[in-house]
Amino acid sequence: MIIVTGGAGFIGSCLHAALRRRGLRTVVVDRLRDGVKWRNLASHAPDRIITPDALEGFLASEPDVEAVFHMGAISATTARDGDLVWSCNVDMSQTLWRWCAARGVRMIYASSAATYGAADRPEMFRDGLENIDELHPLNLYGWSKQAFDLWVKREIDSGAPVPPQWAGLKFFNVYGPNEYHKGAMISVVKVKYDEVVQGHAAQLFRSDVPGLADGQQKRDFIWVGDVVNVMLWLFDHPEVSGLFNCGTGVARSYLDLAHAVCDATKRARDVEFVDMPEKLRGQYQSFTCADMSRLRAAGYDAPFTSLEDGIGQYVREYLSQPHPNL
Repeated sequence: MIIVTGGAGFIGSCLHAALRRRGLRTVVVDRLRDGVKWRNLASHAPDRIITPDALEGFLASEPDVEAVFHMGAISATTARDGDLVWSCNVDMSQTLWRWCAARGVRMIYASSAATYGAADRPEMFRDGLENIDELHPLNLYGWSKQAFDLWVKREIDSGAPVPPQWAGLKFFNVYGPNEYHKGAMISVVKVKYDEVVQGHAAQLFRSDVPGLADGQQKRDFIWVGDVVNVMLWLFDHPEVSGLFNCGTGVARSYLDLAHAVCDATKRARDVEFVDMPEKLRGQYQSFTCADMSRLRAAGYDAPFTSLEDGIGQYVREYLSQPHPNL
């Protein structure tokens, strides 16, 4: 049995679909509530769904679990409720880690590139536990992910029990199907798609960095299928543990992204620039690029999907279809 927390969410549901295609028994830990999130599981229902509140009781029943994929989190970079974010992103993660360590269960969990804060050069995006004390996240979400990574480092350094395999993944800018419930946190690809197909120009934020041209803010955008492939590879290689970046290793500009969306939808490349909202100023990462050397050195050798190919697949196979879920 495999536990997937956040299994009805964006990345979690895409991973869950892949696990079900392998014929594995699954338990999803998530809240469906009254929205459209259930559609993320419609074509690959789990054996069981439990709410996060019921997780500790479920674990106390000593289920036969092979691995835990801990994708569940409050992931909004604009989150303000520190108590709630800590409870979900740190306390629950520690509970799962201790449970996995005590029972010999493997654990793969979601960290975040938000832990890198204002890093703006490729050499500043080094993963692993060695340098994480030097990171300075810009928002509550990134700080909570950093807090758990630091806790993991302290556990390991202290000689406390650890899961037989553990892997944290610092997800960069992920896009793809099943993200439609995310509201303001939906990927820029989907936002630009909606603007373009409605006949509008693709809007991009003006740069707030002196000397950086509008539209030249750059991110490491990664297709969700590549993210799933990394997690499945880790699952297939239980000897590999560590804190790894999960990006492509290539930074692409927002202007590149907007042009790729226009091309995929067969619209003219029409882009306009608007002022950045006040609430994002000082918290906006104008450059991210994953250093992928650690994961490559561990043996992961699959290529990553280019931005143009990923957006083309997203538009063609999902966004332009009547039922765009995976």
